[in-house]
Amino acid sequence: MADHGRRRFLTYLVAAPTLAVATRFGLEGVAPSTAHAVVPTPPAPADLVDLGDVLILAGAPTAGMLVLRIGEDGLVRFRLPREEVGQGLTTAVAMLVAEELDVPPTRIRVELDDARPELLFNQLTGSSNSIRSLYDPVRHTAAAARARMVAAAAERWGMPARGLTTRDGAVVAPDGRTAGYGSLATAAASPALGVLTATPKPESAHTLVGTPVSRIDARAMVTGRQEYTLDIEVPGAKPCMVRRPPTLGGTVKAVRNEAAVRAMPGVIDVVVIPTGVAVVAETFGQALDGKNALDVVWGAGTVDTLSDDGIRSRLRAATAPLVVPPLLTAHLDAEFDFAFVSHAPMETNSAVADVRTDRATVWSGLKSPIVAQQTIAAAVGLPVDKVTVHVVQAGGSFGRRLFFDAALEAALVSKASGRPVRLMWSRIDDTRHGRMRPATHHKIRATYALGQVLSFEHRVAAVETDFRHGLGEILTATAASLPPGIGNAGFAQTLFLTTVKSPYHFGLTTQVLTEVPLKMPTASWRSVYSANTRGAEEIVVDELAAKLGKDPVAFRRAFLKTAAQRAVLDKVASEGGWGRDMPAGCAQGVGFHEEYKSRTACLVEIDARDPGHTRVTKAVIAVDVGRPVNPRGLEAQLLGGLTDAISTTLRAGLHIDKGLPLEGSYSQFHYARQKDSPPEVRIFVLPATGEPGGAGELGVPAAVGAIANAYARATGTRPRRFPVDFDVDFTPFPR
Repeated sequence: MADHGRRRFLTYLVAAPTLAVATRFGLEGVAPSTAHAVVPTPPAPADLVDLGDVLILAGAPTAGMLVLRIGEDGLVRFRLPREEVGQGLTTAVAMLVAEELDVPPTRIRVELDDARPELLFNQLTGSSNSIRSLYDPVRHTAAAARARMVAAAAERWGMPARGLTTRDGAVVAPDGRTAGYGSLATAAASPALGVLTATPKPESAHTLVGTPVSRIDARAMVTGRQEYTLDIEVPGAKPCMVRRPPTLGGTVKAVRNEAAVRAMPGVIDVVVIPTGVAVVAETFGQALDGKNALDVVWGAGTVDTLSDDGIRSRLRAATAPLVVPPLLTAHLDAEFDFAFVSHAPMETNSAVADVRTDRATVWSGLKSPIVAQQTIAAAVGLPVDKVTVHVVQAGGSFGRRLFFDAALEAALVSKASGRPVRLMWSRIDDTRHGRMRPATHHKIRATYALGQVLSFEHRVAAVETDFRHGLGEILTATAASLPPGIGNAGFAQTLFLTTVKSPYHFGLTTQVLTEVPLKMPTASWRSVYSANTRGAEEIVVDELAAKLGKDPVAFRRAFLKTAAQRAVLDKVASEGGWGRDMPAGCAQGVGFHEEYKSRTACLVEIDARDPGHTRVTKAVIAVDVGRPVNPRGLEAQLLGGLTDAISTTLRAGLHIDKGLPLEGSYSQFHYARQKDSPPEVRIFVLPATGEPGGAGELGVPAAVGAIANAYARATGTRPRRFPVDFDVDFTPFPR
């Protein structure tokens, strides 16, 4: 078995009527990066091993397997053990396969794999890890398929395989003869076929990977042909909606008018489940009417007595104390509050379920399908191998679909009702009862003298984030392999330590998380802890620069740790015209972030002359992800991160009032609209070096810092509570 850097691979044949290959892969070891310090700053845990490394490490002992098939029709089908939620993963994987096989991307079919328990720890989509973990295995799998095609053609023509090449889905002989992959598929699947060692192309030979490619599903999406969960036709599946409690975590004590609701037009069944009362009907309109008509006696929720002020008080009280006393040294103290935030994907929670006495089948957009399958099996009383979970492409996630609430509800309703159901959450339910990014409180102290930052302390208190979607088990499984101080931490602490780090030489730097265990429906939200933690730090960096009389860009440049970091900062400063004159009430702001082996800088311009509508008018972003597979997809990721940052920094958040969010729709949860988006956005992807880094989480923190810093410079007000414009300017829906 050949050594291929960090990972070892074994490619082998899978018995099939046409060619099918699979790849096993694992992590050889995690090499700590070396910090060349100017001002002594110990490396943070995330500098030694980040969460992406942990996920790759966890996948090694499970012998994860990728399967690729080439049929007699010449089409290449790749089973992707990850979820596509709009991040462009299927396009990037299709590019990797097409590159190795010398096949046009139009002939690649990337299919989402069902839940496969044998892929334990290898079927979770999150933490900017998919391309990082799949890049080499996908290439080796496709290279093995190419080698078998060449070997089959060599045997057919009676000539050495080493003299053959591949082009446009065919093997080409020196004399010009060609054999299409489809015609070779059956012969290539023969176990008796002799095959030379399969080696992926060197990156220098890539002609497709690294070039901008439009999404392979774009046309289907814009024409309405893309199939999402509720588009799936399951015979006999009836629409279903759930009446939910008036407070988070409330329970059903009694249904006063069940008989009357059952008698309503189209209503088929009324079912009590742990999360509410479900109405099954002939149409979604009738299910909605039925659920709205229900008269339910509700039990108390888990946080009925809590509202925003009470939650903030608890967070402030739980914040760990600062350690460095500012006795003889100049210092800067700052405190920040960030509100709860909805994931707000375009597609609300939905699932289709068909539960019988001896088997069950579920369809839903799932980022942790193995845990979903296990949980559903236990809930409906079936063995795991009698439950089939189909992963369906989803319309957005941002962390929301790590959980499978709708799939579990649909399975319970289907079992109780004795029929297949199509369950849909309303937009109000998705906003109010969906999982939220937890609220956080931050306390930061920096000490400085003689132009140097001597210490930087950051204490974070957060409402507890729920990690019961499988990440917790992954962290537990890999704890013994992690560096001291990380492996002994809890789920949240391990995730915090392996994602959050400072990119600056700020002397003694510490970042500490304390969680407050409130029973609220939380989940990882894009950038998880980094969006708030690093966003707050970037605000303090600007304020430190002002204390020391330095330009914000020059100050960052002086303290960043590496040349690669400075390169992205220099790029946005030059391309964005940093320091140009701006009208009164307008200003520039800059932010920087590094995570998952990638780094980015963001420069924005803001117009705050209208106090009722502060707007980002321009953004320039530079990014270095090591090796971009699809630069166009990367640009989309960063644009999405920028929009998330504009939204949550300026206007979008959830108000908690007596145990329930007030917001119930897009009209109330003020996510950025087109009128709030900058008319000019330029994104610069730096040239490829090394292996791919992560991108999905990367764009938010730097943009949060840049927007907040521009707001401070434009208004003269240093923001400390986010979003900055957070009035209740709407009439809440009834509970």
